[in-house]
Amino acid sequence: MVVPDPPYPFDPEPFELATGQELYRVHGKDRDGHAFNPGMGTPTRFAFFGDPVVPILYAAETWQAAIAESLLHDVPVTGGQLTASAYANRRMSRLRTTRGLRVASFMGLGLRKLGVTADQVTTTPAAEYDRTVLWAEAARRAGYDGVAYMSNKCNSDRAYAFFADRCQDAFEPDPAFRWNFSDPIDGRPALITFCSRFGVEVLIR
Repeated sequence: MVVPDPPYPFDPEPFELATGQELYRVHGKDRDGHAFNPGMGTPTRFAFFGDPVVPILYAAETWQAAIAESLLHDVPVTGGQLTASAYANRRMSRLRTTRGLRVASFMGLGLRKLGVTADQVTTTPAAEYDRTVLWAEAARRAGYDGVAYMSNKCNSDRAYAFFADRCQDAFEPDPAFRWNFSDPIDGRPALITFCSRFGVEVLIR
């Protein structure tokens, strides 16, 4: 499926997040839960773009979707193994929005308004990321705080990509929630329990 150029003018359906909305994200243990990625790592569906690069923060509405979109992203749906190197230096944080946010809807009728389908923007293979990122850039240029879409790996839940220059101050980590995946007491056992439901073996070393 060909990824088209974003329409111009870019007029997406807005999706509103209220103050106090809970979100989940998986990130490196050496980074704060609400820290935006300044451009490190390989390209993703909606990052990176801009000169200078616009930092991005990915999050999901559930912890299950956050794991599916990160730790399990490249594990076959038929099952497989999650290596220790894939999770040992990562953890999950729960964030809360400190103000309302307005993001572009890349889901449901929001896709119809833009004249595209999910398989043209939000469920494409990684080989198309150089094209799908143009849609995030168009949303930012149109003044949106980020984009909302249905998680490709957990398509019952919403996922988000937020733009630092629009909403870097709009998140605070919840100090009552922290999930270190390598913690042998409760972090790793909880991960093993979750992954086993889907035929994924979590390797210890």
